[in-house]
Amino acid sequence: MTDSKVTTHSRTSSADTQATSLSGRRALLLSVATLAGLWATRSITAADAPAGKPPGEVNIVPVTDAGVVQPAVKLAKVVKSEAEWRKQLSSISFDVTRKEGTERPYSGATWNNHDKGLYRCVCCDTALFRSDTKFDSGTGWPSFWQPIAKENVSEISDRSFGMLRTAVNCARCDAHLGHVFDDGPKPTGLRYCMNSASMRFVKST
Repeated sequence: MTDSKVTTHSRTSSADTQATSLSGRRALLLSVATLAGLWATRSITAADAPAGKPPGEVNIVPVTDAGVVQPAVKLAKVVKSEAEWRKQLSSISFDVTRKEGTERPYSGATWNNHDKGLYRCVCCDTALFRSDTKFDSGTGWPSFWQPIAKENVSEISDRSFGMLRTAVNCARCDAHLGHVFDDGPKPTGLRYCMNSASMRFVKST
């Protein structure tokens, strides 16, 4: 009887020890998994937020209507709902800037404009191009050989319609402006082929 009790007690103690060991292992594995998850989240967050540039801000070069270039400043990105953009823009401007559409050639208000002045984003008023960099490309769209400031535009790969092109957007509000090609005149050899509907022209006084 005594031997039986001792044996039973030993088995119970062994089971308790194994259970404690398993619980400890589970806790250790859970801790490791939690730390790994936190590290992964931290890494993704760090990768998504470039050093020195807080999320939601961009460097923009302000330009007065008289054409005077100001020092670059950090400005908040302009973000609006689709309903807000529709209320602000004409139907063609909305289609071009927010839906990456393209106006018909020779149909825009400024493709043949020869006045002196600035071209600003129709969505957020960021200065985009000067009239003195505009040239007749023979395409029916307003074309420029360089933007007014490289900070004010962004360029992204566009693989729509089975082609590889470089789309040009407003850096502050992500409005689609047009595309840039490497068949332009000197000094840059570039052709920024823009949509009139994506810009508003401010004539020099």
